[in-house]
Amino acid sequence: MKALIPVSEIMTKHIIALDRTDDLTRAEALFKQHHIRHIPVVQEESIIGMLSYSDLLKISLADATNDDRDVDTVVYNVFTVEQVMSKNLVTVSSSTSIKEVAKILSVREFHALPVVDDSILVGIVTTTDLIKYMLKEL
Repeated sequence: MKALIPVSEIMTKHIIALDRTDDLTRAEALFKQHHIRHIPVVQEESIIGMLSYSDLLKISLADATNDDRDVDTVVYNVFTVEQVMSKNLVTVSSSTSIKEVAKILSVREFHALPVVDDSILVGIVTTTDLIKYMLKEL
């Protein structure tokens, strides 16, 4: 039954991650270089937080409606990744069904979920991954 397909089938396995000691300038560079909107923050292989591009915009003086303008990096020296990242994470395992992931994303209004097996970050699943899967199945 398709409802039981595990999220491991659609998750991103090549993880772009930040270390808790990285700075926000590096975070912004990763967001732009890889065209992503969420980056897990790790300590060794364990996830300790999630940073979104929206988190950077909230602390900057940037005009979020103008993609050509760089985020004002002056405030990046004031805050650390740990101060800005989300810490109370909801995670799923690689065996969690795509249907259950869709429920979590929609009910909790998240846009990304870390995929963790045995306390180790093994992937990330986003609403984009879910939409691509649904389009393929239609």
